Amino acid sequence: MIVNADSAQIYRDLRVLSAAPTDYDLARAEHRLFGVQDGALPCSAADWAAMARKKIGEVHRAGRTPMLVGGTGLYLRTLLDGIAPVPAIDPDVRERVRSAPTEDNHTKLRSLDPSAAERIRPADTARINRALEVILSTGRTLGEWQKEREGGIGAEVELRPLLLLPPRKWLYARCDERFAHMIDQGAVSEVERLLARKLNPNLPVMRAIGVPELSAYLLGETTLDAAIAAGQQATRRYAKRQYTWFAHQPPVNWPRFKEALDMEKLGDALALLQPTG
Repeated sequence: MIVNADSAQIYRDLRVLSAAPTDYDLARAEHRLFGVQDGALPCSAADWAAMARKKIGEVHRAGRTPMLVGGTGLYLRTLLDGIAPVPAIDPDVRERVRSAPTEDNHTKLRSLDPSAAERIRPADTARINRALEVILSTGRTLGEWQKEREGGIGAEVELRPLLLLPPRKWLYARCDERFAHMIDQGAVSEVERLLARKLNPNLPVMRAIGVPELSAYLLGETTLDAAIAAGQQATRRYAKRQYTWFAHQPPVNWPRFKEALDMEKLGDALALLQPTG
């Protein structure tokens, strides 16, 4: 049974732009945690991990093996290693932080938590806001909280991980093809429906790759060709960051398959699925 570990595929509003499983895929294997969250409700790593733990338990009790598939490293790390027990953020603090310009928040974070400010990109609104909210609300930095972990299942299960790290040139070409295919599959209409809901632009579903770019087209700010090019570039940039994370963050004993992911190589990749303890 396949369990989703992708932060975009969790949302039912992004079936096209998240490349959600097709009807053909669903007929071939059971899938869980795909399209289960409304875009108006943000899904944190902790939220997903709680859902994933429940699904994994159900699969195990049925005598079956769950296969987690996805590229959201934070989701997987939270599930396996646990999460910092950060208390609930004071609503007033959250409102003040999220209503302030990102530049101002980054400047404030630099004075309160210099290491976090150095580590987080100045344009990364979500991470800046989170780090600032935590220190303002709890009096401790997020880094201090993250030294404490709870709820992880890594020590309780037998893992058979496989990291897919194909040649970058092949990967980036696939990124461009993927986004063009999404346009053909109705991505513009999908974003049009999201805009019609008038959701908060800071929600994860509104920041998902393709949504800002196609929104600009729908709002008359750019051409469709320019929006497609921007979406393809955003996809490649994300793939680059994702590639770097998975190349270096997971344990060194996790197998890494570095060839192009063509069907004739599938058997070679699956042969690397061995227990890691």
